[in-house]
Parts: sequence; C-alpha cells; structure tokens
Amino acid sequence: MVATDPLHHVNPALKPLQILVGQWETELSNASFLARPTDTVIGQVSFDWVLDRSFLLLRMGDKPPSPPSALWLIGRDDSSGDFTVLYYDARTVSRVYHMTFSEGVWRMNREAPGFWQRFEAVFSSNGNTITGRWDKSTDGLRWEHDFDVKYSRRTETA
Repeated sequence: MVATDPLHHVNPALKPLQILVGQWETELSNASFLARPTDTVIGQVSFDWVLDRSFLLLRMGDKPPSPPSALWLIGRDDSSGDFTVLYYDARTVSRVYHMTFSEGVWRMNREAPGFWQRFEAVFSSNGNTITGRWDKSTDGLRWEHDFDVKYSRRTETA
C-alpha cells in the first residue's frame, strides 16, 4: 500500500527541482555585507524533501561572517510554471520570493517596499555546480550588486 500512496512520492509539480536535492558547499564572494567585500566565505547548504515529499527545504548554515542560518521552503501551484519560496532566518526575517526554474537557469525575485532583490544562477552541464549572483534595490529601478554565490555538489567518498 505504501508504494501507491501519493504522499510517498515527490510532489509532481516540484520534480524539476530534484537536481537540487543533496548537500552543497557554497562560496560567497564580492559580498556587500562583508567587512571586506573581497573576502570569500565558504558554507554548507542542503536541499531535502519535507512534509511527505510535498515541499523542498533549503537549509543554510550560520558560520560568521556568512549570512545567518536560514530555511527556504519551496512549493508550487501545479497550474503554474512558477514557484513560491518562503524564507525565514535567524534574525527573524521573513520573506516571500517568486521563483522560476527551467532550462538550467534558476531565478528568484522579491518586490518589497524599500528592499527589492533578484537572483539568477546557471547550472553547469553536469548539474554539479551552480553559479549565480544576487542584486538589490531600494526601488526596483536602480539595482546594485549584492554578492556572488557558487554552489558545488558535495560527494561522499568511501
């Protein structure tokens, strides 16, 4: 019976995100929030299926001077090609992002009074590296670079 239970299968609307599942090393660079923007910060993130495989959860660590620990819960309306991301971090900041994910390009954006954000990243041909950047704006018209990010899939060795 378990094999036929739809709650034990990945939410079909989220299948394109399967490539993200696993452990990743992150490298943040050119970051406006660092004391020295030329520094590079290494961290870890994981993507896991949660709540009976209904949503994808990104967990981000908290090793100074990196960004605070955070959770990103990703879902999707099955009638749309777009995703919704609910973000919460250790500073008690809550945000909602609009996300698209297709043809090797991952995009997120947020439009909020006083603090707009956008993210764009591309996957390597083997899917083991994601290279992207975040930009920010106070009005959605004038954008400035916030930071670069690179995700590298971690592989377990025996």
